[in-house]
Amino acid sequence: MKPQSVISKFFHYFNLESELDSYDRIHESIVKDVVFRGTNLWILMFAIIIASVGLNMNSTAVIIGAMLISPLMGPINGMGYSIATYNMKLFKISLKNYGFAVLAGLFASTLYFSISPISTAHSELLSRTTPTIYDVIIALFGGLAGIVAISSKQKGNVIPGVAIATALMPPLCTAGYGLATGQFNFFFGALYLFTINTVFIGISSVAISQILKFPIIADMDVRQKKSINRWISTVIIVVLLPSIYFGYRLVQNEKFNLNASRYISNVSSFEGNYLLRNNIDVRKKIITLTYGGVSLTEKQKEAITQKASNFDLDDAKILIEQGLALNSSNETDSEVIKLRSELTRLNMIIRDKDAQIDSISRKRQLGKTLLLEIQAFFPKISSCSYAETFQYKTDSSQPDKTTVVFFGITSGITPAEKKQISNWLNARLNQDDIKVFWEYVPKN
Repeated sequence: MKPQSVISKFFHYFNLESELDSYDRIHESIVKDVVFRGTNLWILMFAIIIASVGLNMNSTAVIIGAMLISPLMGPINGMGYSIATYNMKLFKISLKNYGFAVLAGLFASTLYFSISPISTAHSELLSRTTPTIYDVIIALFGGLAGIVAISSKQKGNVIPGVAIATALMPPLCTAGYGLATGQFNFFFGALYLFTINTVFIGISSVAISQILKFPIIADMDVRQKKSINRWISTVIIVVLLPSIYFGYRLVQNEKFNLNASRYISNVSSFEGNYLLRNNIDVRKKIITLTYGGVSLTEKQKEAITQKASNFDLDDAKILIEQGLALNSSNETDSEVIKLRSELTRLNMIIRDKDAQIDSISRKRQLGKTLLLEIQAFFPKISSCSYAETFQYKTDSSQPDKTTVVFFGITSGITPAEKKQISNWLNARLNQDDIKVFWEYVPKN
C-alpha cells in the first residue's frame, strides 16, 4: 500500500463531514439553547440552588447533579458560534442572556449563603478558588467536545459529560459564597475560574465552527474581521497569562509539599528525640517541627535544619520547637542516655504495633476480596471465609501455621473446578498449603 493511501485512510477516521448535521439544524439547536425563558430559565434557577446546597454541604454528588442540568453552556456556545459566523445579532442576544444568567446565579447563590446557617468553606468550595492552566486545558477540550457533539448527527451523551468536566455552575455559586461571607478572595478566584471556562469554551466553539466551515451570516470587510480577531486574541492573553502563573505556583507548592513530607519522615527521630507533631505551611514555605525527649541543643537543631538541603528545601524556613522535655538539673549523663534509649525503643514498638494493626485490618477484609474476585468466574460461589490459624498434632509440640478458606456454594462444583480454584488460591495468596473447604448453601 502506498504511503499516500495509508495517510489518507488514517485521516479518514478523523473526518467529521460524514457525520455533520445540516447547518440549519445546528443553527436552530444553538439559537434555541441561547435564550433563557420558560424551561431554560426554570432549569437555571433550580441548578443554581442545587449547586449552592451541594457546595454548602460538601456533597460531590449533588454538585455533579447541578452541573448536569445547568443550561449555562447554551449562550457560551452561541457567542462562539456567532463570532465564527460574524452573526452580531446572535452575539448580542447570547451576550445578553449570558449576562442575565451570571447575575441570576450570583444573586441566587449569594442569597442562599446569606441565610444558610452553615458558612464553613469545605473542600468543594476551596477547589473552585484557585484556577490554573489545567482549568484552561479542561475548558478548551471540553468546549471542543461540546461543539463537535452539537454539530454531529450522533449527539450521544457528550453534552452532560462536558457540563461536568468544565463545571460552569459551581464556581459561579462559589463567587456568591464569597460575596455573602465577605471573603473577596473567594469571589475573585471563583469568578476568574468561571471566566476561564467561559472564554475557552467560547474559543472552542469559534475554532470548530470555522474548521467545519459554518456559513457566514453577515458580510464584513477585512478591517472589521481583523478587529474582531484582535479582540479575541486580547481576551485569550488576558485570561490565559494569570492561569499559567497560578499553574506554576500549584506545581511548585506540590513539589514543596512532597519534599517537606520526605524531610519530615527523615527527621522523625533524632538522637533520642521523637517528633510529636509537624506542620507544613506551603504558602509561606515554613516547616514547624515539635520534638519530645531530651531538650535539643542549638547544635542539634542546626543539624536538623541542615538536613533540609538534602531534600531541595533550601528556601524553606525550619522552625524547631520543644514539646515534652525530660531534662532536669539532677540528671546525669547516664540517665540521659537511658531516657534516649527508652524513647527510641518505645518508638520502635509503636511502629511495630501500627504495622500489626494494619496487617490484621487488611486480613479481615481478605475474605470479601477473594469472594469478589472468584465470583466473576464462578458465580455459583455465594460466600467466602478466610482465616489463619494453628494446627496442633499429637506427635509434635509445636503447632503448624495454616491458612483455611471456606467457600459457600449454591450448586455443585466439579472436582476439576475445585482443583482450578485451589490452584488460583495458591497463586493468589502465594502459599502452597491452603486448606479449602466447601459448604452447600441453598438459595433463599
